[in-house]
Amino acid sequence: MRVLGMIIAATLAAAPAQALPAYFKARADALLAKAYPADGPGAVAVVVEKGRPIYAAGRGLADVERKLPLDPAMPFRLGSITKQFTAALILQLADEGKLSLDDPLAKFVPDFPKPGADVTVRQLLNHTAGIFSYTALPGVVLTHAAKPHSTAEMIALFDTAPPAFAAGSDWQYSNSGYVLLGAIVEKVTGKPWHVAFDERIASPLGLASLRYGAAANGERGIPKPYTTANDKPVAPLPIHMSFPHAAGALVGTAADLAVWARALHAGKVVKPASYQLMIQPTVLPGGRTIPYGFGLAPGDVRGRPAIGHDGGINGFATDGFYLPDQDIYVAVFANSDEPATAPKTVSRKLAALALGEPYEEFSAVPLDAAAVTPLLGVYRAGALERRFFLRDGQLFTLRSGGSPMAVLPAGGNRFFYPDSLSWFEIARGGDGKPVMRFHADGARQSADVPYAGPIPAEAPAVTLERAQLDRLAGRYQGPLPIVVAVNAEGRLTLKFGDQPITHLVAESATTFRVEEVDAKVEFQLEDGKAVALAILQGGRRLPAKRTD
Repeated sequence: MRVLGMIIAATLAAAPAQALPAYFKARADALLAKAYPADGPGAVAVVVEKGRPIYAAGRGLADVERKLPLDPAMPFRLGSITKQFTAALILQLADEGKLSLDDPLAKFVPDFPKPGADVTVRQLLNHTAGIFSYTALPGVVLTHAAKPHSTAEMIALFDTAPPAFAAGSDWQYSNSGYVLLGAIVEKVTGKPWHVAFDERIASPLGLASLRYGAAANGERGIPKPYTTANDKPVAPLPIHMSFPHAAGALVGTAADLAVWARALHAGKVVKPASYQLMIQPTVLPGGRTIPYGFGLAPGDVRGRPAIGHDGGINGFATDGFYLPDQDIYVAVFANSDEPATAPKTVSRKLAALALGEPYEEFSAVPLDAAAVTPLLGVYRAGALERRFFLRDGQLFTLRSGGSPMAVLPAGGNRFFYPDSLSWFEIARGGDGKPVMRFHADGARQSADVPYAGPIPAEAPAVTLERAQLDRLAGRYQGPLPIVVAVNAEGRLTLKFGDQPITHLVAESATTFRVEEVDAKVEFQLEDGKAVALAILQGGRRLPAKRTD
């Protein structure tokens, strides 16, 4: 374990004793040691209370080959943590009357085609514009990420992509929306978005480490980035930091983010009404609530309000959030985009320790299949359904529309997910039937989901001739491009955008279930050839027309 360098170490020593549990440092050190290896890419963690650093430590190596340790004073690629700064720039301009949140995009980017031209600044900020994220478009990351791009060149990557939905009708996280917000900053200020950021936010607040990653000194001093291949740390795909643009191109230290969070939440950056827009959830037509505001996501830790954002970018994974009622900021930054433990999990555990209310800790026990079998089945409450099943000696749960998630037994009918705070207990209800008491993200209060019956048998798979599969293979266009193919093993596969290839199991000549996800695919035939398909998942139907 490596504690921050001499300056901050001295600050820690000089700071008055904080109202922390006596066990905090020892358990925080143990938490980091358990989460990250000492001899590979790791993470730094910082906890700041009332402006004073009360914990700063690093675990693992900033350079595996040279065996250089991580230090919390190092700047990291922040990834999507950048979005809160872009949102604050837009809100500053709105506070000054230089733009309205209800202005259409066309006012600032006049060449953007319809219907995207009509989306509003507000819809870009809260991801309800329906403009597809360029990072999800097939091939874009592989062919463009390593190249320098101007703002106009970035917009050209996605301006002709079909909308995901009608603006304002739904929610979908979009990096494209924040590139467009960067373009709006540039139009209104007459300066590159990152120059406006430095002049309006970084310099006035004294955030010396926060800077644009594509600047001349942008990535100086950052840890070496890593990903994982064959269970070993390797260099990630290269990225030029103009590519993440205003959606994720900033670099900085955890300590400076703590200063920023206090300033923002104290009203030193935007007006109070604008700040409330940043931190309040988005409510969609029909009343569905999305825990995302303008560049920030409201949440909670042990029932206390928490406001922050995480980030993921080539070679790095980050998380940082602020507990406004306690004036505590917590950040965990990893120098791998496939870290041993998600920074968000570790940061929540550190915050809970600081609050004196640590999360439940679980250790796996040997699986007793005979004892678990009576608990397996479908658990359902309203529209929520979660299946609990055993496959090849491993327990899984499957939420409707999702993918199977491995779960481990902790004894006493308790089960937990690796690298997650979520866990559940199977108890007996008043009627004697099992009840799944689910603690999402480690919540103290469980959401109880009663047993609904055994898992229904899947429709039997049918065997189709190669010609029957070939007529379905082709390119389709829906919310994202879809490619259906027959692989070398003679199996039908489907690739949705840049998502991993999935395998289709035939239930009839035109209906298939997806092997990896709780979803089905239905094909429409005309004159013996597929002309359209529809993906059925989580109660939604996503149609796509054949294009080849």
